[in-house]
Amino acid sequence: MQSLRELYRIGMGPSSSHTMASRRAAEMFNATVPAAASFRVTLYGSLAATGKGHFTDRAILGVLGEDRTQIIWEAATVLPFHPNGMKFEALDNKGGLCREWTVFSVGGGALREEHETAEEKHVYSVADMSEILQWANDEGRPLWTLVQECEDSGIWDYLASVWKQMKQTMQQGLDNEDVLPGGLRLQRKALSVYRKAKSQRRNSSRTGLLSAYALAVSEQNAGCGVVVTAPTCGSCGVLPAVLFHLQKELKCPDTDILRALATAGLVGNVVKQNGSISGAEVGCQGEVGVACAMASAAASQLLGGTASQIEYAAEIGLEHFLGLTCDPVMGLVQIPCIERNVIAAAHALTAAEYVHYTDGRHRVSFDDAVSVMMQTGHDMPSLYRETSDGGLAKVVR
Repeated sequence: MQSLRELYRIGMGPSSSHTMASRRAAEMFNATVPAAASFRVTLYGSLAATGKGHFTDRAILGVLGEDRTQIIWEAATVLPFHPNGMKFEALDNKGGLCREWTVFSVGGGALREEHETAEEKHVYSVADMSEILQWANDEGRPLWTLVQECEDSGIWDYLASVWKQMKQTMQQGLDNEDVLPGGLRLQRKALSVYRKAKSQRRNSSRTGLLSAYALAVSEQNAGCGVVVTAPTCGSCGVLPAVLFHLQKELKCPDTDILRALATAGLVGNVVKQNGSISGAEVGCQGEVGVACAMASAAASQLLGGTASQIEYAAEIGLEHFLGLTCDPVMGLVQIPCIERNVIAAAHALTAAEYVHYTDGRHRVSFDDAVSVMMQTGHDMPSLYRETSDGGLAKVVR
């Protein structure tokens, strides 16, 4: 598995696949052709189908320049390797081709060429959750210490910067009442929900507070704010909402939060290794479902769960989002994406609390859930995988 730096990425929303990765690809290609007179960029499949709603064109043009870049939208053409394909072409003064590069946005802001493997980037010797649990049992150590053992010494500083950005994004979201960009004219709700929740008695305000925190981060993402992929931009509100709420409730130090981030990162990494976190490939089960699994594991750890209970919480978090489609209305990361972050945050905390009434033993493993998620995503028609051709995207006008 790769470093958690490849999972938790700090960048501009609203989509890790459509904006963060596309912008990064444009920067990488631009650096290889400093003398290019103009560019032609072809977007394929999901990148083209929902690219305008996800501001993919803005991300690319912001790097290559609006006056010298042509973007071609080929939604009907899906390249074999991955639904999120893009081809960059650099042209000379006469319009001749100088260089071309085809690359794929594979989820969470990551880029990959068709025959490229990520083996050289792996820093973990384990490959799935069963191996992680075996390591924890053999060593008699908590799950988060595997991160400390495998990553370099700077990982805790990096996770500290991740947590700082998560909190900053949340505060910015709670301070903003503006309308979200795009044709839906969707009013932000985070501050209103937060004020209502704060006016309630403590024992009845949890749902409101969790909702406000998830809304704040998700709305910032939809407004093209800076967020942390966890594991994607579209699902970035789930984990910080749960962590922020529990830190306030349990009064735990940042050290505990960073360890919970580490454990959540292991869960997300297992899915990246053996499944997918790309909505274009497996639907929203790979985004909000995985975010819920990560938050469930983090919450279980903060509540004092054993390794088995943490794995069980992650499995519940993912299992009950299996089959979830990715059907953003108008291609915007707003409806139903924002509310799904709210529901997933509440579900994650419920899952963590539930497993603490058990001994952690269960029949469906997290690895089983990941396998089923991947198969379900492949069986899902493409109109339900981030193309906005079906589901709510077709019904809501």
